[in-house]
Amino acid sequence: MSELSVNHLLGIKYLNKKDIELIFETADHFKEVINRPIKKVPSLRDITIANIFFENSTRTKLSFELAEKRLSADVINFAASSSSVNKGETLIDTVNNILSMKVDMVVMRHPNPGAGIFLSKHVNSCIVNAGDGAHEHPSQALLDSYSIREKLGEVKGKKVVIVGDILHSRVALSNIFALQLQGAEVKVCGPKSLMPHYIESLGVEVETDLQKALEWCDVANMLRIQRERMDLSYFPSTREYVLQYGLNKKRLEALDKEIVIMHPGPINRGVEISSDIADSKHSIILDQVQNGVAVRMAILYLLASKI
Repeated sequence: MSELSVNHLLGIKYLNKKDIELIFETADHFKEVINRPIKKVPSLRDITIANIFFENSTRTKLSFELAEKRLSADVINFAASSSSVNKGETLIDTVNNILSMKVDMVVMRHPNPGAGIFLSKHVNSCIVNAGDGAHEHPSQALLDSYSIREKLGEVKGKKVVIVGDILHSRVALSNIFALQLQGAEVKVCGPKSLMPHYIESLGVEVETDLQKALEWCDVANMLRIQRERMDLSYFPSTREYVLQYGLNKKRLEALDKEIVIMHPGPINRGVEISSDIADSKHSIILDQVQNGVAVRMAILYLLASKI
């Protein structure tokens, strides 16, 4: 059997093209499993996984938990807001206490960039990064690419524009790495104030005109404005942002082709995307959610085989 070149999933930048292909082939198999009447397989029956979330999450947390249960793993859920972290316990102590209960894998979301990398060097367990600050969110980028592959046949050669708050988005960075690794062309679009200064050094073109970006792309991945990460105002008003960067029916109808619309969620309807577009045939937003379970099953299964 082929195996991953890594022992943890810390970020897309540590994966190679073969790793992504292997994850997708494995996800194909699991997608078939979760569409059966009996949706469980005993693949991780002897594995215990702890979900440790230091930040709020709905989709990612549920998706990982469902993936773990579909694989018959034993699951522990840990929410930092109701734990001893509030009493001043360190990250390493928190995780080591959990690992002393004989946990094999840790799925962690943390507000600090690099938290997963730090942890992987200090604790003896397989670490899956479920989002670290504004740094990376590898499983989201993998399910996004998997969804493009499912819809358009392959990712290679496709033109993908990522629209919105690139500066605060871990999804944008992981997507850029994953798409480029598979041979897609990537542009980013949004206000200059929401672009990281290093963005062009990643080989990504910046387009500030949304209509031009839509005319260029095959796929538009719409990101929300991450107000919870903003300590100052990056644009005059939400109304102004919507006028310049909100995706609506009028913009799509002005194109002479059909494009695929994606969104990692949660959606701010009427801001980055209008409801009629989010719910339209162009949108693969709900496919992304469904594919998220299959892709995360594949990630956990392949990493568990290396424990």
